[in-house]
Amino acid sequence: MNILVIGANGQIGSELVPALREKFGRNNVIAADKKISKKSKSSNDDKDLFLDVLNKESLEKIVSENDIQIIFHLAAILSAIAENVPQKGWDININGLMNILEVGRNHNIKKIIWPSSIAVFGPKTPKINTPNDTILRPTTMYGITKVSGELLINYYHEKYDLDVRSVRLPGIISNKTLPGGGTTDYAVEIFYEALKNKKYISFLKRDTKLPMMYMPDCISAMIMLLEAESSQLKRRVYNITSMSFSVEEIAQEIKRHIPEFVIQYDPDFRQEIANTWPESINDSLARKEWKWNPSYDLCAMTKDMIQKLKKRVL
Repeated sequence: MNILVIGANGQIGSELVPALREKFGRNNVIAADKKISKKSKSSNDDKDLFLDVLNKESLEKIVSENDIQIIFHLAAILSAIAENVPQKGWDININGLMNILEVGRNHNIKKIIWPSSIAVFGPKTPKINTPNDTILRPTTMYGITKVSGELLINYYHEKYDLDVRSVRLPGIISNKTLPGGGTTDYAVEIFYEALKNKKYISFLKRDTKLPMMYMPDCISAMIMLLEAESSQLKRRVYNITSMSFSVEEIAQEIKRHIPEFVIQYDPDFRQEIANTWPESINDSLARKEWKWNPSYDLCAMTKDMIQKLKKRVL
């Protein structure tokens, strides 16, 4: 089972690739990205390849030459950046996905895993315990591309029987990689600033509450979704989450470990984006149909984040 991970050097990809290689064998996982890591350059790693997802010919060549059967498509322009470069956000997020789907259809790819986002929800969506099937009317370019992507993967599944699977990811918090321009980036930045400078200026208001997930749970969800039997899946897109907390709540949890930590608030344009997203989401369908079950809550995640980051930041 040869696996291609596109966007391999992004926040999720940089941790998903090692997990997949450990589970399925190093030679069976190809990492592709528009930015090749310094480590790959220095080692001339033939399993780490350059790929612009908008270049369909290059994509087809990689798929054919490496006998790819599984694709994780993670390359995307995230919410905050996409608001500043909407055309680029559309090109990467939609035209890139179209290339993946067409290659998947024409090369008999067995499974495609493509993450959607809580950005598909909007101000008309119920904000508390948001259900899987609800109003999808986002007000950001990122959210628009994710809704469009969900429609596309359903179309390709129904028309061409292409096995595309997706989860709507909440904010992802990692102790290894920095975020890449999302509205939930504060939940990673706050740990670095707390350890280095004992203070943080939040670009969201203190009472802004959003769904979140620790990276180990995110990686687990991706692999679980890959391995789920087709008979288990009753839909193409699932809500998943681990926890929900406000900026003030995570700040107070950090203060339990770093008492001198202080936080200030200076909301910017990202506050308007966050205002359109849910405070909590209902992922009961994923839990029921393919046994999704996260391991970390706010307390456990904060403790682990600080322990891991202390070794590198201090």
